[in-house]
Amino acid sequence: MPSLFDPIKIGAIQCPNRILMAPLTRGRATREHVPTPIMSQYYAQRASAGLIISEATGITQEGLGWPYAPGLWSKEQTQAWKPVTSAVHAQGGRIVAQLWHMGRTVHPSLNGGKPCVSSSNRPAPGHAHTYDGKQAYTTPRPLTEEDIPSLLDDYRTAAKNALDAGFDGVQIHAANGYLIDQFLRDGVNDRKDRYGGSIENRIRLLVEVTKAVAEVVGVERLGVRLSPNGDSQGCNDSDPVSLFTSAARALSDINIAFLELREPDYNGTFGKADHPPIYPHIRKVFKNTLILNSDMDGKKGQDKLDEGHIDAIAFGRTFLANPDLVERIKEGTPLNKDDMKTWYSQGPEGYTDYPVAKSNI
Repeated sequence: MPSLFDPIKIGAIQCPNRILMAPLTRGRATREHVPTPIMSQYYAQRASAGLIISEATGITQEGLGWPYAPGLWSKEQTQAWKPVTSAVHAQGGRIVAQLWHMGRTVHPSLNGGKPCVSSSNRPAPGHAHTYDGKQAYTTPRPLTEEDIPSLLDDYRTAAKNALDAGFDGVQIHAANGYLIDQFLRDGVNDRKDRYGGSIENRIRLLVEVTKAVAEVVGVERLGVRLSPNGDSQGCNDSDPVSLFTSAARALSDINIAFLELREPDYNGTFGKADHPPIYPHIRKVFKNTLILNSDMDGKKGQDKLDEGHIDAIAFGRTFLANPDLVERIKEGTPLNKDDMKTWYSQGPEGYTDYPVAKSNI
């Protein structure tokens, strides 16, 4: 079995190791969702990852409901991402952009007062992060079939902008209770049209978005993130094994380069499983690179590789606090602990000031 430090070719991207950086929202862009110079330093510090998956990045203002998160729908945003990707490449790294539409978790105050959209009119539970503090989620407007072509165009535009900005590829965010996940799971999707009801219908939007993005970037530079777990922001499904294996099979048929799964176990830090792992089922139907994420450390990651189902591991909070994570895992060096109160704050504290191990200097 491969080790975490063995190289792997993910589609067109040659990766020097199998320790990937998972997407991590950090809130260091402007209020206009434009990347800032400090983001170049942050990502460049972590360029030793086999592959960096960028923080979730909005495809439109309608789909971006997180304060100070970056977007990829405008020329200004695209230009501002260029120093970030250049800085990563200058350090020998590789980076793909994660394309994000939050669906019903967008508060109207972040979208000019317009209602959020989803598969149905069911609001998310809990509260949204806004510039005015936490506010209750609102009732979404269900997308109509006539809305879908415009949504697909939004994904195409963001994908093109990602390539123009210098990213090595893109990942479609279809996990964690956001828009595509809101279509996938029958706990939210109660539609009666071609996008609801059967599993085939509920995965239709995922398939159409994936094919639309593939038209722009090519399947060899395209990945998808799914979360075949329990409840995610009020999204759950009555038959997750059938749903997510069907989705993975459809993505394999499209021939995307990689599929990343956020699948916590029964003791997950953020979201806990309410059923046995689904990734072994997904391995049987997905033919290309399969990546696992959630609460990983070096030993757990290697154990998952040793099982033979998984090809690479994506590390989240450990990469947040350890820019030299690859070297620390290799040398068995103790890890820095992350500081939760600086996850989404602005400025360098808890962002670019985590130290590297002396042995890695």
